[in-house]
Amino acid sequence: MTKPAISRFPVPDIASLPEDIRTRILAVQEKSGFVPNVFLTLAHRPDEFRAFFAYHDALMDKPGPITKAEREMIVVATSNANQCQYCVIAHGAILRIRAKNPLLADQIAVNYRKADITPRQRAMLDFAMQVSAQAYEVGDADIETLKSYDFSEEDIWDIAAIAAFFGMSNRLANVTSMRPNDEFYAMGR
Repeated sequence: MTKPAISRFPVPDIASLPEDIRTRILAVQEKSGFVPNVFLTLAHRPDEFRAFFAYHDALMDKPGPITKAEREMIVVATSNANQCQYCVIAHGAILRIRAKNPLLADQIAVNYRKADITPRQRAMLDFAMQVSAQAYEVGDADIETLKSYDFSEEDIWDIAAIAAFFGMSNRLANVTSMRPNDEFYAMGR
C-alpha cells in the first residue's frame, strides 16, 4: 500500500530549498529524528514559510507566566474545535512531552472542559476558544475574567495571538490536507 501524500500541493525536495530553510529543516530532523510534515508542506512557499515560523516561534518559544505546556494546551484545544487533524496530533505529542502527562494531552485533545486542569487553565482555554470561534464577541468582561485569574494584559494578548495564529494554521493544514507524521502518535507516551 502506498503511503498517502503529505499535502495536496507540491512538496519540494529538501536539497532544492533555499539554504536558510534547508538548514532549519535539517536541524529539526536532527533534533526529533524526522521532518514534521508541516515544514515540508510550507516549504512550497519559502517567503510564507519564513513568516509562519518566525511568528510561530515568537508565540510558542517565549518565556513567561504562560508555560510552554499551557501554550500547547491552547493549540490542541482550538485545533480540535477547528477539526485540524495535523495540529491536534502534532501538538498533542508536544503537549504530552511538555506537560509530562499523556492523559492530560489526550483529555484536552478530545474535550478540554472535562480535562484535569486548573480553573485558571480552564479560563485560559475558554478565552482561547472564544477567540478561535467568536473573536467578535470578546469584550471587557472577558478580559476582566482572565485578570481575575492573574493573567496580565500581555498574557491575554499571548492567549489571543496563539488562538488566532493557529486558527490560520488549522485552516491552511486542512486545505493542504496536511498529513500528520506517523512518529507523532507514539511521542511522549
